[in-house]
Amino acid sequence: MLSISVIAKGIGVVLVFLGALLTLITAIGLLALPDLLARMHAATKPQVLGLMLLSVGGSLVLQSASVAGILILMVIFQLITAPISAHMLSNAAFKAGRAKSEVLVVDEFSDDIAHAQEYAKTRQKR
Repeated sequence: MLSISVIAKGIGVVLVFLGALLTLITAIGLLALPDLLARMHAATKPQVLGLMLLSVGGSLVLQSASVAGILILMVIFQLITAPISAHMLSNAAFKAGRAKSEVLVVDEFSDDIAHAQEYAKTRQKR
């Protein structure tokens, strides 16, 4: 009969494998995708999920409260920093003219930049 510990470790191994697979898909996406915004999407979404799966799997395999606490903190910091870094990267790419707006379905950022430039011109005339 299998114990809970053995079942948890088996589930943990599967989660670690799935997390590693998502991380591999992220790396392939970074190399294969054509433009900056698509690469940025590949670098944030599956990478964070892969890290979460690796962390949960590692916690189940190691079965240590201190390791689980560190892995939870690592996931929390990743969840906080990944969207912020993606936003800052896309913002800088648009301002530098490196993002291809023709590949976007909706381009609200270009409209916002145009409105901000018009507003700045009216403020300078005063």
